[in-house]
Amino acid sequence: MQIGAHISKSGTMDSWVDNAVERGCSAFQVFTRSPRSWFAKDLDLDEANSYKEKLDASDIDRMATCAHMPYLPNLSTPEDEGYEKSIKSMIEEVKRCDKLGIPYLVTHLGSHKGSGEENGIKRLTNALNEVAKTKADVMILLENTAGQKNSVGSDFKQLAEIFSKCKPAKKFGICLDTCHAFVAGYDLRTKDAVKKTMKEFDDTVGLKNLKILHLNDSKGELNSNLDRHNHIGLGEIGNEGLSEVVKIMNKNNIPIVLETPIDDTRDDFENIRKAKSLA
Repeated sequence: MQIGAHISKSGTMDSWVDNAVERGCSAFQVFTRSPRSWFAKDLDLDEANSYKEKLDASDIDRMATCAHMPYLPNLSTPEDEGYEKSIKSMIEEVKRCDKLGIPYLVTHLGSHKGSGEENGIKRLTNALNEVAKTKADVMILLENTAGQKNSVGSDFKQLAEIFSKCKPAKKFGICLDTCHAFVAGYDLRTKDAVKKTMKEFDDTVGLKNLKILHLNDSKGELNSNLDRHNHIGLGEIGNEGLSEVVKIMNKNNIPIVLETPIDDTRDDFENIRKAKSLA
């Protein structure tokens, strides 16, 4: 079982491993830079090497680690300035991941800002294909969305369409978020519902393309399009469904990363323990 959480980027890069180990993680996700800024200072290669050495010395498999794109880039935007800036930002992030030995980079699919889904998908796939030209041993993972206004990729068929247009195929994979899927209309509340939803995912997107799972409960109801994560088992999805998701991921050796809140109810430590108990 490979399971963990999104780890704080504070401190030195090798402290990411310390934070993960402290929380009992066998998988983790991180921002390699500030997620709320366009600017990223150059990667310190000594610090990057220290991170890789510490990860190698740990029990965490490198292939169970991933980075997440910052929030500002929008690869589906019709606005040329923001579009070019977003592509440049993602190319830089791919290069950072390559230097750190991080195999996967998770990206949101962006907003077409009212220009229409067809136009948004065309902009998105053109951008991703441009980024994929970067020489790096990094796979870009497309994350399903919650179905917010002007978004693309919440519907499995549409996600599969986007994925099929990304070339070369070996440079791309999928990250499935349980909260996003649920609020986009895919029921995950019971064992049978999960089996049905995962069959639909496999038939359209393909389970073989799923490289990372984001395990999150949901504050929003089914089909609400509300992207607000909740503690494991305390949201609208609940223990039964999330337990079945965990078991399917374990059976298929897919790393699980939690992006749950940290508040007075629970912290990362408790949510990870809870998720492990569902296996």
